[in-house]
Amino acid sequence: MSNYSITLQPVYSCPAPEASEKLRLPDQWVLSWHQAETLRALQDPTIDVVFNTAMTGDGKSLAAYLSVLQGDCCAIGLYPTNELARDQETQIKNYIEQFKPENDPRVVRLSGATLENYAENEDLRKSAAIATRTEQTEVLLTNPDLFHYLHRGAYLMPDDSPDKLWGRIDKVFKLFIFDEFHVFAAPQISSVINTMLLIRSTSRRRKFLFLSATPDEQLIQRLRKAGFRCKVIDPIAENKYQFPVSAEQQEQLKSENWRQVARSIRLNFVPLESAAKASETWLRDNAALILEQFQQHPGSKGAIILNSIAAVKRLKPFFQEQLLPYGLTVNENTGLSGTTEREQSLSADLILGTSTIDVGVDFKINFLIFESSDAGNFIQRFGRLGRHDGYQLNNRTIQFKNFTAYALVPKFFTERLFERDSPPLIQGEQYDRPFFNATVLDEYRTINDFRGYYKRWGAFQSLHLGRKLAHKTIQDQYASSLEEFQTACETVFDRSFRELAGFVKGWGEAWQKLSGKKEKSPIYEDACSFRGSSPLQCGIYDLTEENESDRFKTYDLPGVLSNLEIEITTEAAFIRSLNDTVQRTQHPIPKGRFSHCLAFMKLHRYREERSNWKFTYSGDLSAKAWQIQVLTGIEVWQPDNPWASEINKRLRIEGLVAYVVKRPVADVRFKLKLPMHFQIYPISDSRSFHDVVAPHAIAFGQSALLLDTLAYQLKSKGGEDPWIF
Repeated sequence: MSNYSITLQPVYSCPAPEASEKLRLPDQWVLSWHQAETLRALQDPTIDVVFNTAMTGDGKSLAAYLSVLQGDCCAIGLYPTNELARDQETQIKNYIEQFKPENDPRVVRLSGATLENYAENEDLRKSAAIATRTEQTEVLLTNPDLFHYLHRGAYLMPDDSPDKLWGRIDKVFKLFIFDEFHVFAAPQISSVINTMLLIRSTSRRRKFLFLSATPDEQLIQRLRKAGFRCKVIDPIAENKYQFPVSAEQQEQLKSENWRQVARSIRLNFVPLESAAKASETWLRDNAALILEQFQQHPGSKGAIILNSIAAVKRLKPFFQEQLLPYGLTVNENTGLSGTTEREQSLSADLILGTSTIDVGVDFKINFLIFESSDAGNFIQRFGRLGRHDGYQLNNRTIQFKNFTAYALVPKFFTERLFERDSPPLIQGEQYDRPFFNATVLDEYRTINDFRGYYKRWGAFQSLHLGRKLAHKTIQDQYASSLEEFQTACETVFDRSFRELAGFVKGWGEAWQKLSGKKEKSPIYEDACSFRGSSPLQCGIYDLTEENESDRFKTYDLPGVLSNLEIEITTEAAFIRSLNDTVQRTQHPIPKGRFSHCLAFMKLHRYREERSNWKFTYSGDLSAKAWQIQVLTGIEVWQPDNPWASEINKRLRIEGLVAYVVKRPVADVRFKLKLPMHFQIYPISDSRSFHDVVAPHAIAFGQSALLLDTLAYQLKSKGGEDPWIF
């Protein structure tokens, strides 16, 4: 049960009536101040980049698409998750229906899966499919991953001109919108900076809009350093929010057209011990509290957001058993949930989810229980609650009577908030959102921002794009563009192309010697990627999934080893089953994501407890530490896994981009303030195989590059220096 609780005051957003009168808006509509300011900034020829930092729920999406709804431009919206893109597609189409712009803009949502399905159905290459879909829309909704690879020629044939796709797309679309951008780390921010520099160097100036309540200062500083003219629209700094305490104050604000964007919320803090299943145990023990919420407040809708997919999978049947007898529905939304289940999940009375639902999805709930891994994650998840007064059910409006949240947090956090001398929060008091969010940022965990990545690795993306501009098919056309692009990149990242090219050459020679292949080094490939290459990705046939078409998934090997009970199968059998399912159900299943899987497996069930395992290396890791390299000979040790030997047959021959640290994983995580889901794992060598705690830690792919940027903080007392280039 909660030891402490506070009340968060409602939030009202300032109107902009004069600006609203000058625009074509639906009857009775009045824009918020930040929406009008965003449109004004996007129309200002002296501004290139706009940052809208309005609070969660305050209509940043409408601010982004006002230009489109006025019939003034075409826009690309870039969303970090497919769930958010799907949610925004519905919202934008609703805006178009209400605004009725004369050009009736067409909206197309394009993900990796929908692109692959469209290309297969139309018998097109992916490049032709992208060209066709982008020609048929005024609003393109996609993800930054596809945007990244499109500008790097990933969908083209070797002899195609590198600008075959982006040369046309960057000229048609005048506005590029990046939503919820704060969820990205340094590699993704580097990608966006490089792509913006490419667009500026090769096209007329375009507008870029970033929507985030917590914008990244590294991004803003580097864009300004590159010569982009930036405008930050900050309603909090301009006193454009009010936080009324009384009902009379709320009524006064409503009469003046101030719009309510967040309701009053009772927030309860539940301090938990640091144990693997502490939150899961609390939820099972307090199931009656959740049932009580629905019984005392009929029509309630709730969500439980956790850090672990496995925990959600275990809790879903438990809560179905607890709540179904009372006519209440329970569903899930995670990275391993099937498409059908994810699409239906938001209509459930209680939804259990992970990070797939805490980024921007517009929940209509009045009851929330959530875990969090750090300060930003806490604020993000808490922001899902209190956005709506109710919902529609069978042509009836169901009004929420109250809004309640339970934050499952470490004990140290509640001690800092409530129990020290002069604590920042007092039990039972009321607080406004800016003060509360600032308190969370001050007192909760902060994670590393990897700012060293930009110079150390982000510049390799610049080199890759520069080489594309120098391609024989377009080098004359873009000669001046290449010079402008190179100068800007070398200024922003403080690295010369000549220096970078030397490293790439050395890595290529080392990789050819190791593998016998005349290919780009995997190190260079990972440095140029958006999220990394996922070298440990496995194809999963999920026997726990009811919908047959949703059984084909991917999951990283460490997650498999920790949480799943599996059976190894062959790639041929996996693909044969996939093809049979497509033929029988007539439901398209994209195959491309399975083309580089390490292994293929059948998922029988989720483990009740995380399994013990580690990576192993037959040689001496001391000689391999403190440097980015391509390692072979990695295996896994997991005594209770009968399939470990089969996995190792495939794993040991893989060339994996790796970084080894001569410290246990727990020490590295703590010292470097790594994010909760940062992919770093225990590893033992021939001299430490029998140690109870593996003395080394290893990261792969893009995580290895990120870890490399922090190595200087882990110098040993003996003066052992990490490798630095």
